Amino acid sequence: MTDSQSRAATPVSRRLLPIAGATLAALLLVVVAGGGNGDAGTAAPAPATVTVTGPLCDLLPTGDEPGHPAALADQPAAQALQWIPVLTTFEAAVRATGLADELTGDVTILAPTDDAFATKFSRTNLDELLLRDTGELRDLLRDHLVSGVLPVADLVAAGTVTTVSGSSLAVTGRGQVARVDDLAETVCADYQAAGARIHVIDEVLGDLPTTAGQDDDGHPAH
Repeated sequence: MTDSQSRAATPVSRRLLPIAGATLAALLLVVVAGGGNGDAGTAAPAPATVTVTGPLCDLLPTGDEPGHPAALADQPAAQALQWIPVLTTFEAAVRATGLADELTGDVTILAPTDDAFATKFSRTNLDELLLRDTGELRDLLRDHLVSGVLPVADLVAAGTVTTVSGSSLAVTGRGQVARVDDLAETVCADYQAAGARIHVIDEVLGDLPTTAGQDDDGHPAH
C-alpha cells in the first residue's frame, strides 16, 4: 500500500473501529441474555401430540405425512377437513352450504366418509344437494354437529348428545369405537382442530331418504 493509500484509509478505520466494537458488545449481550443458556425459555414449543383411534386411522396420514393429526391441531376446522383424504364429499358439502362459520368455535363434528355418502345417495341426488338443494344439505350437515369440543370418550360418557339442529343421538362405546344413533361408528376419532374435535364416521346421519343405487351408471369415485 502506498503512503497516500494509507493516509486515505486511516480516517475510515478510525470511524469503523468504535462501531465494530459496539456491535460486537451488543451481540455478546444478546447471547448472554437469551441464547447462552440452554435452559432459557426461548426454545420453540414441542409439536402437539394428537392420538386418533379407530380401524381406519392406519390408512390415513401419519408421522410427518401432510395431513397427519398433529399438523391439523391448530388449523380452523374447515381447513383441517381438507387434509383428511376420506372426507372430500363432506368438505365439499361444507363449502357448498357456507357452513364453515359454524365450525369456528367449540363444536364436535361427526364427519361421514366419502364411502358413507356413496352408500346413502345416488350420484344424481348428491349432485342436486351440492349444486341446488344446498339448504337441505345444510340441514343434513347440522345433524352431524354437536356443541362443545367433545373427545370420543366424552361422547360415550354422555350417552346422549343433541346436535345443533336439535336431533338427539344416542352414543355407546365398544372398545375404541363409539356407535352413534345405533347406525354409524367412529372409524377414526379424535382429530383436533382449532376449537373443534372431528370424528370420522362410517354412515350418514339424519332423515334424508337413501337413494343409492338409483343411478344406472353407479357412483362417481370419491
